[in-house]
Amino acid sequence: MQETVLNSEEIYRGRVIQLSVLDVRLPNGKTSRRELIKHPGAVAIIALDAANNVLLVRQFRMAADRVMMEIPAGTLEPGEDPLVCAERELQEETGYRPGKLEAFGGIYVAPGYTSEFIHHFIATDLTESRLEMDDDEFIEASFVPMTEALAMIERGEIIDGKSISGLLKVARRLGL
Repeated sequence: MQETVLNSEEIYRGRVIQLSVLDVRLPNGKTSRRELIKHPGAVAIIALDAANNVLLVRQFRMAADRVMMEIPAGTLEPGEDPLVCAERELQEETGYRPGKLEAFGGIYVAPGYTSEFIHHFIATDLTESRLEMDDDEFIEASFVPMTEALAMIERGEIIDGKSISGLLKVARRLGL
């Protein structure tokens, strides 16, 4: 089932992504072309307070051309440990520092064309501890009951994959 790369041409290299076109040999011996977006990966955090309210962020997303409700998330720096990134991103985006941060699997965003893998974390024992947001981020954070976050998914108010998958996995763990 493996494909073998015969040739790779970088088309674009940006601050976060790299776009390449690859010629590949298929398992049946034929050749095909693949377009691949290389991404350093990211983290997404399901942050819960003592009453199992979840911390959501509201921000404008250019690719979707809309304001979205999501779990806090951020891109890994080159060589950065996902645990370190998760703690930093939670503080930057929400003003909370986790007392406990647990890795909880993850997801490939769209493996048909991008290498981006998002590491999920559960953050608990939260204390206020704000870091400066990035200059290009405008984010509002708020706690909502986990049951309301699940209802927001059902109503189509939370529609991004990292948030839906992370919230559903944690809800299952909580027995909801």
